[in-house]
Amino acid sequence: MGKIVGGFLVPHDPVMFVAPDAPAKAVAQRMWDAFAECSRRLAALEATSVVIIGADHYLLFDTGCLPQYLIGTGDVDGPIDALPGLRRGRIPDSQALAGHVAQHGVRHGFDWAVARAFTVDHAVAIPNQLIVDPLRAEGRSIGTVPVYLAAGVDPYISMQRAVQLGGAIRAAVEAFPGDERVAVIGSGGISHWVGTADMGRVNEAFDREILDYAVRADLQGLASLSDEYILANGGNGGMEIRQWACAMGALPGARGEVIDYAPVPEWVTGLGFVQLHA
Repeated sequence: MGKIVGGFLVPHDPVMFVAPDAPAKAVAQRMWDAFAECSRRLAALEATSVVIIGADHYLLFDTGCLPQYLIGTGDVDGPIDALPGLRRGRIPDSQALAGHVAQHGVRHGFDWAVARAFTVDHAVAIPNQLIVDPLRAEGRSIGTVPVYLAAGVDPYISMQRAVQLGGAIRAAVEAFPGDERVAVIGSGGISHWVGTADMGRVNEAFDREILDYAVRADLQGLASLSDEYILANGGNGGMEIRQWACAMGALPGARGEVIDYAPVPEWVTGLGFVQLHA
């Protein structure tokens, strides 16, 4: 039987790679160190698979097809948007687990869109490279299962459905016949405005509100936030808190511990890191 052993809520800010020296050196180092700390904590969980929940940025799905939620069940590579220091290559996968999650979902009211070969973008690739790859370099065998929610561009998946989808992932993992130890990573946010006049703005008050929901495991409070509220206070990039809600839904009642947070306008984002203790 599979088991969800823990989770993390992290950003996936590509500007860290494009302009690594833009913020004050001490702030930048703290953010890189926060990713490294997540990696060390993932190692302690002895996970064999990681479900990374990201959002599309019109890089993978164009106007012709915008799935509400999708899982990669076959070969995985990426990122499609390779950046300095963010290399593109094959990503070790967990095909048996991913296929099971999709099939289990269909049997229980969750009609997954499925990619049987998938090139991810930075939403999955950044946490995969900074959190999971260091453990593979040590010789650990960990497969990545990529999941995408409609959070980067509208029509957005509802917050409640994102939470429910997290519960479906948990139920599928627990019904998996193999001995899998699964960690779930919600990748995105927190406040940022992308391609608007407010780009570079960070709303620390909104960010700390979202972190507080995670610390208190207040799923209903988080899911009750309206799209209008999120867009006004967290920006269009703040809609990515759906990935956090989904990960929290996979670990209901899990206490959140803030590893670090900093508003970094030079990287156009409020960067928050949380461990969800199963």
